[in-house]
Amino acid sequence: QVQLIESGGGLVQAGGSLRLSCAASGRNFRGNSMGWFRQAPGKERELVAGINWYGGSTSTYYADSVKGRFTISREHAEITVYLQMNSVGPEDTAVYYCAAEPVPRRSVAVTPTSYYYWGQGTQVTVSS
Repeated sequence: QVQLIESGGGLVQAGGSLRLSCAASGRNFRGNSMGWFRQAPGKERELVAGINWYGGSTSTYYADSVKGRFTISREHAEITVYLQMNSVGPEDTAVYYCAAEPVPRRSVAVTPTSYYYWGQGTQVTVSS
């Protein structure tokens, strides 16, 4: 059974930092895109950051709203994906989901429909 288990969410003050973790189990996701999505109340789910490791090269994607503040990384051996969130603001408040593609690809998938496996989500709340 494939599982993506997120952790690290919580309440943080504006300007602070959080690190989210996503532990994958049940299959090997090497070569597949893995990403962090978020969904705020009343808004669509959006890709915040994605990472792909294919053919020995790593590629990443960041939404414009988080560039320079968030960093996605991945531990290949343990298939764990992290999202380091710095300089957070109230606009970053959302449920954050870890997701993984079912097949390998050369670049990071950016649409939610490309992802098949999803975690249960972890709440991030930024107080002003």
